[in-house]
Amino acid sequence: MNQSYSQKVKGRILIVDDSLNNLTLLERILSRKGYQVTVASSGKLALDSVNLTQPDLILLDIMMPAMDGYEVCIRLKSNDRTRSIPIIFLSALVEVSNKVKAFNAGGVDYITKPFEPIEVVARVENQLRMRELEMQLMEKNQMYRREIAFREEAEIEARLLLETTKFQKEQIEDLLLNILPKPIADRLQDGQSTIADSFSDVSVLFADLVGFTNFASDKTATETVKVLNQIFSQFDQLSLQHGLEKIKTIGDAYMVVGGLPEPQENHAETIAQMALDMQAAVASFNAKNNHSFSLRIGINIGGVVAGVIGLTKFSYDLWGDTVNVAHRMESNGIPGKIQVTAAVYERLKDKFSLKMRGAIEIKGKGEMITYFLLGRN
Repeated sequence: MNQSYSQKVKGRILIVDDSLNNLTLLERILSRKGYQVTVASSGKLALDSVNLTQPDLILLDIMMPAMDGYEVCIRLKSNDRTRSIPIIFLSALVEVSNKVKAFNAGGVDYITKPFEPIEVVARVENQLRMRELEMQLMEKNQMYRREIAFREEAEIEARLLLETTKFQKEQIEDLLLNILPKPIADRLQDGQSTIADSFSDVSVLFADLVGFTNFASDKTATETVKVLNQIFSQFDQLSLQHGLEKIKTIGDAYMVVGGLPEPQENHAETIAQMALDMQAAVASFNAKNNHSFSLRIGINIGGVVAGVIGLTKFSYDLWGDTVNVAHRMESNGIPGKIQVTAAVYERLKDKFSLKMRGAIEIKGKGEMITYFLLGRN
């Protein structure tokens, strides 16, 4: 009995890599997420497997003997039966030229090795969700075409065009809002190709989850990602609650900023409260789950340059001395403490309790007087 694509819960994934370690790790990660996984250790085996299993998604390595990933992708895209299968390249090649070549060959995404399991899962789920919506739209298109016998062809084609355009616009908007602040996403949709702004007064916070690396060393990929996602999801909720902008996560580090992309008068106080709330969130998580994580947090205030970078994946990021010093405040800090610069101290001293740490050596800056943020007065 045939089953429509929209009724399927999980997809079929083909992993192509000549590294047994990569195949084993990816198969374990995706199988535990409920996907039906097939593996191939060469380009030829991959082509044979695609013809037999017709996967919903392919994770494809580039550097393989005999037939590299580019050739495999080109062959699949030249075949009517396999042309629509989305292909995510997964490679240690980091040059932009390699990524451009991968997309020109027909790839839909590009993940750089060594990869983060949580990133692989997120991108796989995103592509399968897009494919499911595409297949649903194809089903609708087929249904509408059957109505052509009862309605005028021009009316049906107009409706299909309108629905397809609306669908594509909604998908673009949703994807942009997932990775960019709304004002920046709006500017891109309005046709602005280069996004670069200077901000004279913002607050930058870096936080590192101390103890997580040791925790993850003897845990499965699923357990590791689950715990990190629980903690960082709380941080995301706090950033929304305080009106701050999450910039990115790097492993078990978290970066958030106040005062951009739209000015915020009390961003220093807000980022300070965010830091205190993050500490409270980790303490609560530890108590509920019997863990002993702590946060090492650094904060600085000053001017930055912010903009959108990336050829294959947009990223909104910050640059400048203010960012570098904020990162140094975290990396030279103490677990469980919030270390801030003198500029932050001057901004917060009337409303928050702070304690001088003293002069410490900061790479590239020499000695700096720093303070610990303790709480509100």
